[in-house]
Amino acid sequence: MSENPLVPIGQVVGAHGINGAVKVHFYDIQPRTITPGDSLRMLTPQGAQTNYSVEWARPHKQHYLVGLKGVGDRDQAQALQGTQIVVRRSDLPALEADTFYWADLIGMAVYTIEDRYLGHIESIIPTGSNDVYVVRDNESETLVPALRRVVQSVDLDTRTMRVDLPEGL
Repeated sequence: MSENPLVPIGQVVGAHGINGAVKVHFYDIQPRTITPGDSLRMLTPQGAQTNYSVEWARPHKQHYLVGLKGVGDRDQAQALQGTQIVVRRSDLPALEADTFYWADLIGMAVYTIEDRYLGHIESIIPTGSNDVYVVRDNESETLVPALRRVVQSVDLDTRTMRVDLPEGL
């Protein structure tokens, strides 16, 4: 494992307008500040890295609209869809206890407190009140609310999570 791996913090989810703006979704729930001159390190689904300089940015609903230097039309912006915005792990702020980066949870094995395997966390859905972990195995999908009363433990070393599912899940 790399000493300072890249961690995804957001993703380009589409183009906006005809002048090359991209719509960016950040994974964290904290308001993020992007200003002209910032550099965004981007990683394509094929693994290619490119740095883009921010020309302008503004919040837009649940996303940011961002103008990137060198991206001047809708086709160029649309070509960036699916590209992740990444940072070096060492550049991330320290987290409070029992708080985790999504990148550390995706792919984690999930078991009930009765030791029944539910699957791996495939994705995370942000909601207004709490996140929801989408846990999949080969045959089923379980939506696990990210609540303290449900998530009993998270072990980053073994990449496992233990949950006490509410009745009906």
